[in-house]
Amino acid sequence: MKNSKLSVVILGAGNVAFHLYKNLRSLETITLQQIYNRSKNNLEVFKDVETTTHIEDIKEADLYIIAVNDDVIGNLAQKLKTKKGIVVHTSGAKPLVEVAMHTNYGVFYPLQSFSKDLEVNFQEVPICIEANSKKSLEQLNLLANALSNKVYHIDSKQRKSLHLSAVFVNNFSNYMFTVAQDLCDINNVPFEILHPLITETALKATLQSPKNVQTGPAKRGDKETIQSHLEQLKDTKHKDVYKQLTLHILTYYGNKL
Repeated sequence: MKNSKLSVVILGAGNVAFHLYKNLRSLETITLQQIYNRSKNNLEVFKDVETTTHIEDIKEADLYIIAVNDDVIGNLAQKLKTKKGIVVHTSGAKPLVEVAMHTNYGVFYPLQSFSKDLEVNFQEVPICIEANSKKSLEQLNLLANALSNKVYHIDSKQRKSLHLSAVFVNNFSNYMFTVAQDLCDINNVPFEILHPLITETALKATLQSPKNVQTGPAKRGDKETIQSHLEQLKDTKHKDVYKQLTLHILTYYGNKL
């Protein structure tokens, strides 16, 4: 909007909603109008902004950001049908049509793993946007660029694939860290010894193609070490994960057990 602030209402009180609130309220071009959530207790962390637990009390705004669990996005969007502003959701897995019952709608997807107790530099968070019209896309683009240096126009098909990729990068890798910590704990080894390796692994994957920096016994076809590792693993779940990943790496790089 020219010469005026963009008024925004956030629907949701989870991790994404909380970090959007923290960063939107600091922008001079934004008026954070209201936060909605069904639970009053969940709204206690939102300071210096009006909150409500009643859907009928949601104010008129230029933009409504639905930051809730994927399975309730459509239902919540339906309850906003009387609103004239742009309605967007923040899901990586849900398509644009999830909010298509509105005249102006889109997607505002910040691609990051958020936790309320950890600070995030939003300027470095990729924001993927999509909209049903040029005008709506322009509005989302202005907002995204005010929040982040990394803004991408990504359609629903691309975003679905991107979300899947993010699960491999973040969720699955974090589970590997969890298994590693379990193994360290079992053997009274400080997990912090692995911290530099975790950091270096992630850094190399951003500086070069990950497939070109793969290392380890499976990459080099070291059967003796692989067998030794399997013998050390007493937990069948850990052993299954090791076997499956080893097999995939062996196959990918043309090795055999």
